[in-house]
Amino acid sequence: MKPLFLNPPTFEDFDGGAGARYQASREVTSFWYPTWLCFPAGMIDGSRVLDAPVQKLSLEECLTIAKDFDIVVMYTSTPTLQIDIETARRIKESKPETITVLTGPHVSVLPMQSLQAGNGSIDIVCRGEFDYSVKELCEGREWRRIEGISFINGEDIIQTPDRTPIQNLDALPFVAPVYKRDLPVSEYVIPHFKNPYVSIYSSRGCPSRCIYCLWPQTFSGRTMRVRSPHNVYEEIKWIVDNIAEIRELSFDDDTFTANREHATAIAKLIKPLGISWTINARANTDYETLKTLRDAGLRHIVVGFESGNDQILKNIKKGITKLQAMQFAKDCKKLGLSVHGAFIMGLPGENRETVQETIEFAKRMDLNSIQASLASPYPGTEFYDLCREHNWISSDDFLDSSGHQQCTINYPDYSNIEIFNSVEEFYSKFYFRPKYIARSIGRMIVDSDERTKLLKEGKQYLQYMRKRKASSPDCK
Repeated sequence: MKPLFLNPPTFEDFDGGAGARYQASREVTSFWYPTWLCFPAGMIDGSRVLDAPVQKLSLEECLTIAKDFDIVVMYTSTPTLQIDIETARRIKESKPETITVLTGPHVSVLPMQSLQAGNGSIDIVCRGEFDYSVKELCEGREWRRIEGISFINGEDIIQTPDRTPIQNLDALPFVAPVYKRDLPVSEYVIPHFKNPYVSIYSSRGCPSRCIYCLWPQTFSGRTMRVRSPHNVYEEIKWIVDNIAEIRELSFDDDTFTANREHATAIAKLIKPLGISWTINARANTDYETLKTLRDAGLRHIVVGFESGNDQILKNIKKGITKLQAMQFAKDCKKLGLSVHGAFIMGLPGENRETVQETIEFAKRMDLNSIQASLASPYPGTEFYDLCREHNWISSDDFLDSSGHQQCTINYPDYSNIEIFNSVEEFYSKFYFRPKYIARSIGRMIVDSDERTKLLKEGKQYLQYMRKRKASSPDCK
């Protein structure tokens, strides 16, 4: 069977595909590659990957393309499940014999409920890593003999045995050739990256115990599995030789520095390529490791600081203290490394005082850029179970009608409306301070490309905040 791998159409500027850490319309245009869909696509002849939000494809255009395929594999998420089920229903309506498959964390955790919610429009749910499950489906293997899938058979839901997480990651195909074949590389941008960029994984899984983090708890596992450094080097060499327009490479691993020996081995191999690259790292990475990576071309680091309050960090099992985070930021500044700090508003223990503490913490570290998200208790996470236990969840709607994040948590002493408003307060106090504005003006004066970029992003941010405020005046 010939498969179409589809990141379905949703909202304007919505980044929720198989590479996004959370699913929502973004403050400034940001798109991650649908990498999880591209691995199996690279294994199967006749496959194609469609990323509807990035390629600006309407549902009707997707339906027309889907008619040429026997099976449509979609990556879904908790916030977009109902929209994606409707897409599957329309695919079935257009061509009833098409086999529809849902993948992703939500359906991995709730396969039976997802199939039932599909009301006949979903044929199969893949639980966990779906690379080989989809390959075996396309080869025509009997469904009951394919591990890691769930499907409806008459009145029954059949769940085959769990599929063991892939250990030999080197056996998987490179995703970069699939990007080049099917996707508009120049349209994938992240504001704090050099764009266009290309992202790959050098590992799967993360050993950290953070209670809110979606992928390790529901999908990729808490055991880190790695590609051999040489295998990673070969894909990067292919990218350098074949995708001339890229300006930066991103390692989208959950935590690139979780295995520092592996990270430094890759760095030493790719150093002669002379490329700029970025990573996701924890704020306990030591100075010597950072220096080794910097010397090999590392330019920028994305770090989940989450909060500036030590008790909240303990509550979420972050495993890092404020002092460690501040030392990390100092080390990065000393090495000339750019840092993008990710923060989450509304984690257990949040209140008016801790919000101010976190804002001051970010300002004190003087990070290059930040992202402030609302705490989202996704099913399958320890955070979700905690919220259910304490009756903190006020709504099951993670998004408003425009695709913006909604506040789904309501604490007894800190309301969901206050948590929602804290995001805008954080952005305003961080980005509109004199020191940051002066630095931005300086960059615009000396670099015309930077001037164009910052003015465009500033306009997008202001438009986003107006939409966010208009579409979500309060949280219910």
